[in-house]
Amino acid sequence: VVVSTQFFPSTMTEKYYKFDVGKLSDDLYRPEVPVEKWLATCESTKEDSFPEGSLNSVIPITWDVELERIVGISLYMAGNVFPFLILPFTGLYALAPNTRFYIHCICTYVAVLAVVQYLVFYPWLRIKYKQVESSATDNIMRSSQYAPTERNTTKYLSMSFVWPKSLHRPAMESTPLIYCIVPHAAAPFGVTAYPLWSKLFNSKLCRWTAAPIVLKIPVVGDLIKKIGYIPAKSKYILETLTKKEQNVGIILDGIAGMFHQSHHEERAYLKKRKKIVQIALQTGTPIVPVYGFGHTSMYTVVVDPFGFLEKLSNVCGASLTPFFGRFGWFLGPPRRTPVVVCLGDPVKCPKIESPSQEEIDEYHSKMLDAFQTVFETHKAAYGWSNKTLKIV
Repeated sequence: VVVSTQFFPSTMTEKYYKFDVGKLSDDLYRPEVPVEKWLATCESTKEDSFPEGSLNSVIPITWDVELERIVGISLYMAGNVFPFLILPFTGLYALAPNTRFYIHCICTYVAVLAVVQYLVFYPWLRIKYKQVESSATDNIMRSSQYAPTERNTTKYLSMSFVWPKSLHRPAMESTPLIYCIVPHAAAPFGVTAYPLWSKLFNSKLCRWTAAPIVLKIPVVGDLIKKIGYIPAKSKYILETLTKKEQNVGIILDGIAGMFHQSHHEERAYLKKRKKIVQIALQTGTPIVPVYGFGHTSMYTVVVDPFGFLEKLSNVCGASLTPFFGRFGWFLGPPRRTPVVVCLGDPVKCPKIESPSQEEIDEYHSKMLDAFQTVFETHKAAYGWSNKTLKIV
């Protein structure tokens, strides 16, 4: 049974809640709107999940949103890769004249995307979504998380969030949370509904993490730092959780998650991810397991059989593998696959200043079980009854 709900207290009998952020009115997708108005649009169920296949539907969108995301996401993907190509392109241009035509084509492609996005879509988006800048640092990050481009992503991917009663307000209002999402796949677009991580479960700003090299990429690095990204290093995560008392979001399988995909099963590269458990124990912060249903369906990733690209990506700290999206477009927009971000029951970690390896292993095992549980709970509702999750 699925019903529309108000701001349910945690004592109610509902087991799971669903928030269709892609369908949310633009008037409500603003920083000044109280969370109660968001929660009033939710659906809930008293069953063990939502009905089979009910979470896997594509919502209709306007042509302007679709076109902007086709251009904007393609530009973003090119922007992630292009800085790494400057040096080899310079060498090829000087030493291999027959490659110049192709280099010109690639540069022209990126330039056209940039001109259309920055001179046409950006001004239009600011008007459409009535974007207003704030002056305070914390408020700059909060308002930046409502970026019109990412708002369009939630529509393009028919995005929704599902969570259990144990996460529903006011259960986690007083504590920072560590959101750990998998799989990374080619692009973990489920994280881009940034305001939800900073508002839906508590009011603490959520700081997502990225490889340090990504934060140094021109333009791209500046944009994600404005949203609140921090380097994926223990020092910054600990500081965010303790001194700033803010939430932290981590794409837990990282770059390795791109190289562990299969058409027959979902895979999560988590067996070696123990450092975050140590941090959770040191700070006494709950770990929230998150599974991004649809992440692996948006792109087709080409993986070399020798593992060379995976090793090179790990050395560089950035993904260097080709992938194809909608229309077979290389590094282009994703297929319009519904993305359903399913959160599981938080793994509550006691505060232990110097946790032993046994304690880390114990709570790491609990975290892996929690990921398996959230996947098994909602896979049928997403239409993946026959799929399994393999943790590697």
